[in-house]
Amino acid sequence: MQEGRIQAASHHGAYVIRMLGDVRLTLCTTIDAYFRKMLNDPEFKSVWVDLCEVEGIDSTTLGLLAKLAIRTQERYHFQPAIFSCDPSINRLLKSMGFQRLFDLREEVCADSEQEKELPQVASDEADVKNRVIEAHRVLMGLSDANRARFKDLINVLEHS
Repeated sequence: MQEGRIQAASHHGAYVIRMLGDVRLTLCTTIDAYFRKMLNDPEFKSVWVDLCEVEGIDSTTLGLLAKLAIRTQERYHFQPAIFSCDPSINRLLKSMGFQRLFDLREEVCADSEQEKELPQVASDEADVKNRVIEAHRVLMGLSDANRARFKDLINVLEHS
């Protein structure tokens, strides 16, 4: 599997975030920092998340995506779009309840030549741990199944 990478582009408040490869918690600080910057952009109008080139995606990344969708709905009153071409990724998204958070599109997202790789943001172990806990709490809030799925992980992380 290819190491995970994040690319992004924006034009007049319209954002496209493309995740590639095996996207794991090592990118959680980078992802969270970019989402905060994007949502604080006074020109922010829309966001598309492209997962068509994702080979794997962990629950921390899914939790951060869920947080993005919730914040977008709360602040801007619309659902972001998420594009995914892989049937197994689509099943995963649906099993987590993402159809309630995103406009799920099982098709290829328009390609953009303007996307730039996001530089990885440095973080310490405590920062990553806090983001992992927060991301999983967001997922737990989406459904009883998610609550059951992640409660032991949260318990271990909070008491370590």
